[in-house]
Amino acid sequence: MQYSRRQFLIRGAGAGLSVALAPSLLAACGGSGGKTLDLNTVSLVQRFPKEVLTPGRIRLPISLGNAEGVISTQSGVKIPESLRFVVSDLDGNALFEDDFIVQAHITDVPQPYWPLVVDLNEPGTYIISLLGADAAGAAFQVTPASEVSIPTVGLPLPPIDTPTTQNARGITPICTRKPEPCPLHDVNLRDALTMGKPVVYLLGTPAYCQTGTCTPALDALLDAYKSFGDQAIFIHAEVYTDNTATVSAPAVTDHKMSFEPALFIADAKGTLVERLDAIFDSSEVLDALGRNGIS
Repeated sequence: MQYSRRQFLIRGAGAGLSVALAPSLLAACGGSGGKTLDLNTVSLVQRFPKEVLTPGRIRLPISLGNAEGVISTQSGVKIPESLRFVVSDLDGNALFEDDFIVQAHITDVPQPYWPLVVDLNEPGTYIISLLGADAAGAAFQVTPASEVSIPTVGLPLPPIDTPTTQNARGITPICTRKPEPCPLHDVNLRDALTMGKPVVYLLGTPAYCQTGTCTPALDALLDAYKSFGDQAIFIHAEVYTDNTATVSAPAVTDHKMSFEPALFIADAKGTLVERLDAIFDSSEVLDALGRNGIS
């Protein structure tokens, strides 16, 4: 859950919002024990893929890092329950009148993250800064949708064939979830997009996920499937063709994906209405489904 106190874009707002708050005000006790985290010792870790962000509602999950790597709940520090971010242009001008207060997501993922969400309608390069920290801001690029090759929000989700229990299409196994495959392999994505129902489609590999986020992503989707399975068609597709984890599956190459996991939500007409990238937990999955009428 996050909010900006007024949430509107202002051009050339100046750098007044970049005045640092005391770290003690920001590093309240969070979801783990240990010493209070000194924000002046951390760096911002971008958990979102580059070159795929398009104008509109933009989700920017951020983790924190230090000399030991990405900070986790096992790092011996208290995880801040919330962090405050500012989004600015390259000249340091804050683009929103108020900073963004973003709640930590801790329970379902290997490292805590803070999913900043902003509305930016113009392509360009922007900066995320953490208030109360000396760390340099993290730059990100917003690219015109016409220049992004993966499925983008507002356009039809491209119909591709995904493995099913009836037709594995050369993928072995069709699901690497343990101890047993998930039940989201009954319908081919190409067929699902013609059935007049919303489609919830997860691309990710529980067994070989490089970021460690695919299993919690799939578990979150399965929880939603148990509750709302009659309201949408739920589909999971693996990333690799087999257990060698060396050859990308057609679900990756056909959609020109460069990261995983990714959750695609299409409406009943097949238009992609939301995409969650790289790291997300059950609460974000439920929120995304609810925003799109699946609840």
